[in-house]
Amino acid sequence: MSATPRLSRALPWMAGWLTLMVVIAVAGREAMRALAVWQVMELRSLIGLVLLWPLVRAAGGLRAMRTPRLAQHAARNCVHYLAQAGWLAALMLIPLAQVVAIEFTMPIWTACLAAAFLGERIDAPKALAVVLGLAGVAIIVRPSAAGLEAGQLIALAAALGFAVSVTMTKSLTRTDHATRIMFWMLVVQSLLGVVPAALVWRTPTLPVMGWVLLVAFCGTFSHYCLARAMHHAEATTLVPIDFLRVPLTALAGWAIYAERVDLLTVAGTALILLGNLLNLLRPAAAARALRRAAAEPGAGGGDQVPQKVR
Repeated sequence: MSATPRLSRALPWMAGWLTLMVVIAVAGREAMRALAVWQVMELRSLIGLVLLWPLVRAAGGLRAMRTPRLAQHAARNCVHYLAQAGWLAALMLIPLAQVVAIEFTMPIWTACLAAAFLGERIDAPKALAVVLGLAGVAIIVRPSAAGLEAGQLIALAAALGFAVSVTMTKSLTRTDHATRIMFWMLVVQSLLGVVPAALVWRTPTLPVMGWVLLVAFCGTFSHYCLARAMHHAEATTLVPIDFLRVPLTALAGWAIYAERVDLLTVAGTALILLGNLLNLLRPAAAARALRRAAAEPGAGGGDQVPQKVR
């Protein structure tokens, strides 16, 4: 099948991902005008379990959700829970575009963590990508003599937390499928949030509950849209499309909240995205070179049988 038809199937799912991720930023901010972040997180997890149930049934029901790696799921979701709470809290403190731009430092932190804990090597191009990303963050947050704003610090901590979560998820995907990972994410985070949510509980009004339902719906099915898009096209094709989240979120912030985006924020975001592109394009180029080498006549020793089919 050609790449173009596959991409045409992936694009509607990516459009769904982008739309839901922009909506969740607005819905999260609106919900937290009336509710504490811990209550929004708890309701999001509980409602998410109900919304996920059709996918759980399709995957084989609760029996198929059993896992021998419950401790790893619990550890991963403790980190992910705090990162999600930080991301939502940052929405109330700094412009939407800043939150999302800082969130895109996650691949940079992931590369550093992979080098530190998984033994992956950081070569010169990858180091350049890290430097560009850090420079972009510095331009966006523009620390003063008094230091960073609270919202910027929380957003940076959330991005680092997401990077830790992604690194741990890489290990989980070796044995557990996406629905099982999402199921345990919602179960563990529901349990983690019971006490914090109870301490700050307020009965939500119907309009506020509408925003909470939007948070839960977008948080649950945005990742499903991304997984479906990845099924139809390569990540190196789709991840650059995800960069559209930055201008789309900035547009939403301008249209709904009259948030201003200055040239320095644009320049810093461009450096972060350029660093991410360097990490994406290099593996893609290497993969194409390997495919070309394998397709050349006589490659691998003339008429010898390829190693992979021996």
